[in-house]
Amino acid sequence: MRTSVGLLITLIVAAAGIFAFSPRTTPALDDSHIPVHDMQLNAIVETAAGLVTAGELGHILISRDGGEQWERAELSTQRHALITRLRFSDDGRHGLAIGHEGWILRTEDGGRHWQEVAFDTERGVPLLDLAQLPSGRWMAVGAFGRVLASDDSGLSWQPVSIPGNTDWHLNAIRPAEDGRHWLIVGEAGTAFRSLDGGQSWAPIPAFYEGSLYGARHLGEATWVAYGMRGNVFRSEDHGASWQAVPLDLPLSLFADLRLPGGTLLLAGQGGTVLASHDRGRSFSVVRRQGKRTLTDLALTADGDWLLTSNDGLQRIAGQSQAELANALPLLASDAGA
Repeated sequence: MRTSVGLLITLIVAAAGIFAFSPRTTPALDDSHIPVHDMQLNAIVETAAGLVTAGELGHILISRDGGEQWERAELSTQRHALITRLRFSDDGRHGLAIGHEGWILRTEDGGRHWQEVAFDTERGVPLLDLAQLPSGRWMAVGAFGRVLASDDSGLSWQPVSIPGNTDWHLNAIRPAEDGRHWLIVGEAGTAFRSLDGGQSWAPIPAFYEGSLYGARHLGEATWVAYGMRGNVFRSEDHGASWQAVPLDLPLSLFADLRLPGGTLLLAGQGGTVLASHDRGRSFSVVRRQGKRTLTDLALTADGDWLLTSNDGLQRIAGQSQAELANALPLLASDAGA
């Protein structure tokens, strides 16, 4: 009996070994799925190579068909750090991506391939926005008052000191159309302006105690700045003084887009998109849907909107200027809509 049992066990082990090491064909794997409609995305921009979006876990995605299909861009190093912003030079080929841990990536082909140029393993400060100045210098701003500059097309970066800067987060750096006037806005109402193309900066007297997340030049000396809990401010003297725009919609605003006809869009929490047709004097509710937080907007060649958010990418059929003009005025009752 013991001999039979032992022989049986030996045969089972031998069969398992033969199966384990015998050659066999592996079934074909399913195509990799990119959850572009179900992931954190913070930026979207059109480049010479197509549409590029980025965000969660360091993913940079590119579409060559107007946002219908997406593929992963090639990164020299994948850090899995959140990417916060994408910016490209006028040629649409040279661009930079920034993110958490002081991560900076550079591309020369419109976003298909990216080379890491900086990653801060010690301080790990998130970078939140960047821009190219008229001089060709790139400037990046971020958490705890961090400011960096590059004079070699983004290959190397050095810290920059701005008079009056503190450790408040700096959320955005934005240009005027003339290239001379610039704004930096941030946490606790922090704001700076430059009158010489970013060569020098001066603090703006505080006009708001909360966080400002962005700003947009609207022609001549007019600017709009926006931020926490629906606070929007307007300046007609290149940021020297500011007046509050009366809104009763306590939802934070994080992104803007100026349409070809001059309409200004602001977007943020609750899937909210606001429109202004009078250079920021008043706003209407164009869209308010769901709980997602909108982080950036882009306009496709056929007039559709692409909205990035903490819950993926939305594509919305284009609306004519007439449809936008008929949007409901923003009233107190809209705050509870």
